[in-house]
Amino acid sequence: MEMKLIFRVILLILLIICAIAVNLTKNLLQSVIIFMFYSSVMCIIWILMESPDLAITEAAVGAGISGVLFLMTLKKVRSEDEEQKPVIRSDERKEQGGRTEP
Repeated sequence: MEMKLIFRVILLILLIICAIAVNLTKNLLQSVIIFMFYSSVMCIIWILMESPDLAITEAAVGAGISGVLFLMTLKKVRSEDEEQKPVIRSDERKEQGGRTEP
């Protein structure tokens, strides 16, 4: 087999693994990072298919702008979760049967 063909097959397998991993990952930050890696692999595939315009678009939009927007959204969601987290006092923990720390 040609080296170029082996490289394309490896990239396609990597692309499939990334697509499955994004859906199965529970951690949102890991999902965003895998998605950005997916877009980078897709960019390389577009280059191999001799479509530089699509490769540049995939790199800019897929790995660039979308990744940054996902990360900003994730940061905002986490900060809102921390603001809405109820504070449980130690006397309430005793009533709930939880451990208290000195």
